[in-house]
Amino acid sequence: MYERKIPVDMSCPLRLTMSLIDSKWKSCILDELRDRALRPSELHKALPEATPRVLDLQLKELVEDGLATKTIFPELPPRSQYAITELGRSLLPILDAMIEWGEKNAAVFERKYGARP
Repeated sequence: MYERKIPVDMSCPLRLTMSLIDSKWKSCILDELRDRALRPSELHKALPEATPRVLDLQLKELVEDGLATKTIFPELPPRSQYAITELGRSLLPILDAMIEWGEKNAAVFERKYGARP
């Protein structure tokens, strides 16, 4: 598990919030979980650009931070699913604002990176 070399600055609310969603995929995972619980394979299909190892690590961190829950069903073969918690749900307005900003400013980045697929 990744261990921070520099501790989170607890006196800065912005840095504290960013420490929870600072990776490339955590905000995308939370966005995918907003409407329903998903199995790991469903998340891998929804985010194919992310490697399975990275997604699994990000999911583990989201659970450790209390933003998502993992339920393991006692059956053979074992099945698990992830769901967003109320704490994770409280970040959705921030994610919605980021999505809206990205949509409004897409043209700026299309010039730099090319058109969206």
